[in-house]
Amino acid sequence: MGDVAMTVPVLLALTQEHPNLKITFLTKPFFAPIVSEIPNVKVLTADVRGEHKGIFGLWKLFRQMRTLEIDAVADLHNVLRSNILKLFFRLYAIPVEQMDKGRKEKRELTSGKLKALRPLTPMYLRYKMVFEHLGLSFDVNKHHVLGKQKITTEVSKELFPISKKIIGIAPFAAFQGKVYPQHQMEKLLVELNNLDNSRIILFGGGKKETEILEQWENTFSNCISAAGKLTFQEELRVISNLRLMISMDSGNGHLAAMYGVPVITLWGITHPFAGFTPFGQSDSNQILSDRERFPLIPTSVYGNKFPPGYDKAMETISPQTIYDKIKELL
Repeated sequence: MGDVAMTVPVLLALTQEHPNLKITFLTKPFFAPIVSEIPNVKVLTADVRGEHKGIFGLWKLFRQMRTLEIDAVADLHNVLRSNILKLFFRLYAIPVEQMDKGRKEKRELTSGKLKALRPLTPMYLRYKMVFEHLGLSFDVNKHHVLGKQKITTEVSKELFPISKKIIGIAPFAAFQGKVYPQHQMEKLLVELNNLDNSRIILFGGGKKETEILEQWENTFSNCISAAGKLTFQEELRVISNLRLMISMDSGNGHLAAMYGVPVITLWGITHPFAGFTPFGQSDSNQILSDRERFPLIPTSVYGNKFPPGYDKAMETISPQTIYDKIKELL
């Protein structure tokens, strides 16, 4: 989800510079709302667990795409499925350019050895280079973000009391190495709950996560959980209207950033230098675990690999540090 969200500023910049360009964006159905608001972008969805499963399913998908009279393909994912589709397109002499994921340099960055850190190319620039290799030049800057979306449903409106500053918190991630400890997040919520003129909206999904968010909603009078109450499209509208988002190194931070919402990212065993900093966010919005105590950080790009004891890395981020940054941005 975060990968798709990071394409948004690039596609906005590209379509503004080349308004006659027609883009078909191939993705899974759930992700379609992320890019559906971009001018000149039509979404085509792939049912990779059903109709388009396996090599014969991908051939069927390719035949559907052939009817669109595509002139060139920009592969922004570079995985097995897109590599198979690439072969099909090249059989018909349709040019394909693929993103260089920088796998070798990312392996070196996360080698589990002591190293001097150097920032790798940000993901949005890797996307931009794919289009440039297709002969499309353009610039991307922090202004290439989507605008606020209209709050439409009654449930969404309930989340936005008049004259309140709405703070979003997405406290979970796919892997535990990127999740802020629950007891420390609760200490932060104690402080945020007493902030004047503010409301905290909690984001997450899954049974266990939803139960934790509902527990916090019941404990803190100024917190409300959005989990299970909104469709994904409604959730995007809510995120677009936030004053601020606090996120792990995960998809919700990227979703907020594509709307130009300030994002505070908490980093555990991953690190901004891998290239996954939310778009347009300053270095000062990146709150890092202590590398003096955990010198091998980053140990993983995705947060799924770490040496013994490194699961405690995020405990070195104090709730007070986060709270002070929130007050500064508000």
